Amino acid sequence: MRPRFQADADFNQKIVAGLRRREPAIDFGAPAKGAVIGRPDPEVLAQAASEGRVLVSHDRQTMPDTSGARLRSRPVRLVIVSQEIDIGRAIEELLLVWAASEAEEWENTVIFLPL
Repeated sequence: MRPRFQADADFNQKIVAGLRRREPAIDFGAPAKGAVIGRPDPEVLAQAASEGRVLVSHDRQTMPDTSGARLRSRPVRLVIVSQEIDIGRAIEELLLVWAASEAEEWENTVIFLPL
């Protein structure tokens, strides 16, 4: 089964929309759908993990530290996408991640895009 994604509150929705247009089968939850707007990082990670989703964020400031602390006690599935990346390239990179991996591979995984 392919990974399912969850955008955090600050993630560029143009990337999500582009991914959905490019690959309609992709399951990418919007922030409002995932109830992550206004919630602290640990809760956002916990919510995504409880739903078996990979959290996708632009937050390179606090999310890596939060995920590192969480790794010691609970599962983490996280992709951090650079805000400087071109939208088209972000779409391609996330599409590749989605197409080339299985949901089970994401347990306790944190990656940064671009690689």
